[in-house]
Amino acid sequence: MADGHHGEEARAKFHAMTEGTAEDWAIIANASMEFGRDLPTRLIAHLKLLQGDCGGFAVDRLEHSLQTATRAHQDGQDEEYVVCALLHDIGDILGPRNHADIAAAIVQPFVSEDNHWMVAQHAIFQGYYFFDHLGLDRNMREQFRGHAAFEKTAQFCHIYDQPAFDPAFKSMPLEAFEPMLQRVMSAPKRSIYLRAAAE
Repeated sequence: MADGHHGEEARAKFHAMTEGTAEDWAIIANASMEFGRDLPTRLIAHLKLLQGDCGGFAVDRLEHSLQTATRAHQDGQDEEYVVCALLHDIGDILGPRNHADIAAAIVQPFVSEDNHWMVAQHAIFQGYYFFDHLGLDRNMREQFRGHAAFEKTAQFCHIYDQPAFDPAFKSMPLEAFEPMLQRVMSAPKRSIYLRAAAE
């Protein structure tokens, strides 16, 4: 249908952005909307990449994520929070030195500022439980004392994240979280690409 390059898929005609037309960008925006709808499916696939890698822990990284999310869900946290719990360590593969930043970037458009901050800072707050064993400052989180989401993040780490390495714990299966991912990630709340629609 488009320009003969790829069967039925419509494509923009420009080869440099300076040549783009409104029609081109309408094609791109439509494709972007379609691609965005599949984000939860891609997140599930990426979470599965965490399976089998224990990183020295008693459970693998996927099981840790499932335990964290299951604990939050069973404790009555809302779906947005549970999705944050599920995805908090999704950056382990591509960002082993800054995994929290990657997870935070993924959830940012779809969650509250407090939940985004919790995901972004959880690695520092989690350090309270082990940094001293590595010669680091376990109280590194104190730099954030007074932040509106400080206690929320401390509680996330204490109640859901740090105890989620139990091989005997019965986690919900990954598939059980897919509908939650679909609902939470269905429409962004914050994005530079929403500005035009809001005006």
